[in-house]
Amino acid sequence: MKSSMKKWMRRISFSISVLTFVLMAGMTAGAQENAVIKKGIFAGGIELSGMDAAQARQAVSDYVEELKETEITLLAAADTEVVVTAGELGITWANPELVAEAMEVGTRGNVIERYKVLKDLEHDNLIYPIRFSFDLQAISDILLERCVPYDSEAVDATLTRENDEFHVTEGKIGYALDVETSVDKVNKFLTEEWDQAPCTIPLDVDVTEPRGNAEDLAQVKDVLGTFMTNYSPANSNRGRNVINGTNLINGTLLYPGDEFSTYEYVSPFTVANGYYMAGSYMNGRVVDSLGGGICQVSTTLYNAVLLAELEVTERFNHSMIVGYVEPSADAAIAEGVKDFKFVNNLEYPIYIEGTTTDKYVTFTIYGKETRASDHEVRYESKVLEVIQPPADAIYPDEAQPIGYITVEGAHIGYKAQLWKIVLEGGKEVSRTQVNSSNYRMVPRSATVGTATADPVAHEEIMAAIGTANIDHVQNVIAILTGQAQQNAENPEAGEE
Repeated sequence: MKSSMKKWMRRISFSISVLTFVLMAGMTAGAQENAVIKKGIFAGGIELSGMDAAQARQAVSDYVEELKETEITLLAAADTEVVVTAGELGITWANPELVAEAMEVGTRGNVIERYKVLKDLEHDNLIYPIRFSFDLQAISDILLERCVPYDSEAVDATLTRENDEFHVTEGKIGYALDVETSVDKVNKFLTEEWDQAPCTIPLDVDVTEPRGNAEDLAQVKDVLGTFMTNYSPANSNRGRNVINGTNLINGTLLYPGDEFSTYEYVSPFTVANGYYMAGSYMNGRVVDSLGGGICQVSTTLYNAVLLAELEVTERFNHSMIVGYVEPSADAAIAEGVKDFKFVNNLEYPIYIEGTTTDKYVTFTIYGKETRASDHEVRYESKVLEVIQPPADAIYPDEAQPIGYITVEGAHIGYKAQLWKIVLEGGKEVSRTQVNSSNYRMVPRSATVGTATADPVAHEEIMAAIGTANIDHVQNVIAILTGQAQQNAENPEAGEE
């Protein structure tokens, strides 16, 4: 009995000792809980043990400041390395609240709970991750200023033709940085995966493969269509414009599906682009303009395209008939109004060759011939109506003296169609209408000067204009100017 009592007393004594120790530990912890961070607590790799809040914040801030010098390599177009620093990308400490959390460790809960936390820290460290944020605008600016310049457009493989031989120039891959998605990619990697060491981040770059290669372009060797017109003009400037426009088109390579716009290739009609003043149609009259005669280029090309059986997507006839092709076989262009366009609707590339020799302009379209050897195509102009011009049109000009006259020839009006005729083995197998054209009828016209101090002469020239006969007007002008010359030479003649 006495022995049991002693054991019980010893147990009570031990429990009191433990409780006393716990209470003392709790009081000690309570006295220090707002002073310093407990042992075994880290922010990332930084030990915060024994630091007060200000010291802990400074320690982490210093670490982030050091990280600003960390090099980050961005892979731009063609894996071009652009080296920047974390500081340039706007690194900042994103979770400074971890200091307050660290300060509270071991200070919450009852004595036993706090004691348990402290004992756990003796065996396992408590590590708070340091989180970072980056300036999205800074990232975007760096991408735009230092990475985008490495972008390049894809360049298709091309052909040149010299001395009747084709030569291939290989293409180049195109690169285009996707700035928007790359900003997100850089930010996500640095905020979620980065280990704070120098790193490399591939950016989102769109890659465009060039079209064509030596094998594809070796197929371009057959003549699909060729056509020639004579451009012998009285005005040499017109011939210069034809030569210039032909040279601007010469050497064009079109891949399957490409659409060709004649206007885009030969414009702008400026002196800097090689053009001269020459006659062109405008509002039913022939007027001088830069590039006059360029429509003969588009017309010659049009006929070559028809013979190659390519798909014409836009074509207009001239306002008045032209003399270098049959009615409805022309193709006019005019800024903002008319264009000649066609599509390479074949399975292989085509090459356009334009030449000018001996007052002839020729366009030849090369490609891979897939039509049967006995296949033949012809085009036939069909005139539906001929509209003869009426009497002459004469326009008096009070700003010009009697004796001044400019005459423009008449233009017969036409309604016409162009028909495509296909032959196989020499026999016609189809006949299809290609287009229809209406050409304006314009009478012969003249602008006649009527200014004079002689009322009699003025009356006579106006009467001549009223006859609507240019030949009669010219006769009257000859008489009036002869009389004026005679009076000038003998001023006393006729005086009484």
